[in-house]
Amino acid sequence: MKFDICHVTRYRYDSSVTDSVNEIRLSPRTDERQACYQHRLVVEPNVQLLSYEDYFGNRVHSFTANAPHKELVITSHSTVVTRDRDVVWSAAWGAEESWNRLRSEDFIDGNAEYLLPTAYASFQPKVESYASGIRGEEAGVFGFVRNAASAIYGDFEYKPFSTGVHTTADELVGIGSGVCQDFAHLLLAVCRLRGVPARYVSGYHFVGDLQGRDADFEQASHAWVEVYIPGAGWQGIDPTNNNLIDWRYVKLGHGRDYNDIVPVKGIYRGTSGQTLQVTVDVRLAETG
Repeated sequence: MKFDICHVTRYRYDSSVTDSVNEIRLSPRTDERQACYQHRLVVEPNVQLLSYEDYFGNRVHSFTANAPHKELVITSHSTVVTRDRDVVWSAAWGAEESWNRLRSEDFIDGNAEYLLPTAYASFQPKVESYASGIRGEEAGVFGFVRNAASAIYGDFEYKPFSTGVHTTADELVGIGSGVCQDFAHLLLAVCRLRGVPARYVSGYHFVGDLQGRDADFEQASHAWVEVYIPGAGWQGIDPTNNNLIDWRYVKLGHGRDYNDIVPVKGIYRGTSGQTLQVTVDVRLAETG
């Protein structure tokens, strides 16, 4: 399926600021499930963009706006084609074989970065207690991951503004509600505690055709998880919607947790007073 995506990030400052240094991770990836045919970044005020790949293979654009400005606007336009993968979970190995693979020393060493706790996907006592109650190992790694995502989907309420951008997995367990970022971090922690490599994914989830053609609803970026399944490789799963990743999902990047793939982050010199507005529009591209 072909999508047109527009993601606008707008900062307004109480007074002029200078020396604004920023990193942007808003370029859709091209992989076996999706292809980015066009990506264009527009920054106001006008700046020179530098581009490179980070450690995780994400495309990063950086810039510095030295001149005084009271507003910073970053607009990302993308055209992406997605598809459902032909070979997915059905290729997973049997239960004993798959768990033995994850427990081998060479595998653990090679995937250590996606097995260790982080500030967001923490191994605090509340998280360990929650993870210990999730079953499904007898169905293999795939069965366990599906059970974990389903448990999080059922046990926690999706409630915007109940958490913040810095909320951790153990805080989510205490609060009982959160958003996609929180659900993804908890699933990361649960999987890693059982020895399943898991990475955080940022992107978009198309739901426009489910809302009705003329529906006016607020869209946002989305977060989910990719886990390593022996025999099937890295596979995506969305605990917020209890879905396997399909053509509706557009991936921007992945990392150990949210901190590795913040869409826009930076520093500047000047007032601390600012407002942030983010708008996202994901729609089916017109063909013909």
